[in-house]
Amino acid sequence: MVTTARMEALALSDLRSSRRALRVERARVAHWRRLLRARIDLAVASATLPEPLGQDASGVLPTGAERDLPCHLELVCAVLDRGPTPELDRLGELRALDRRLASYESTVGQALGGATDEFVRQLATDPPACLRGRPEIL
Repeated sequence: MVTTARMEALALSDLRSSRRALRVERARVAHWRRLLRARIDLAVASATLPEPLGQDASGVLPTGAERDLPCHLELVCAVLDRGPTPELDRLGELRALDRRLASYESTVGQALGGATDEFVRQLATDPPACLRGRPEIL
């Protein structure tokens, strides 16, 4: 990765490449963070499972609604592949990973911002430069 201080020495085409790589990296980090936060949410939610469905609604639901009602055990097994305890034990580790990813995401965002600022600065200084090295437009 190129540091912000070295961005000024880069040609416009190199800045384009740097920005492209940083945007891809930012998207990857965001995807990992979504996955990690989903795991955290599942760990917390699985510790306090809701009561079985259909207990309080019998008699007020339309006839035949129970045929679509999954068994409580089926739902519990689908949500708790290993039970809530292992997931809850990992909360500290998962949250620490998320903090590290958040810090890295911030660094990537700052690098992208620096590359973009330099890109815009160079374009403002020499507008025709954005067309140099690009295929001609017919």
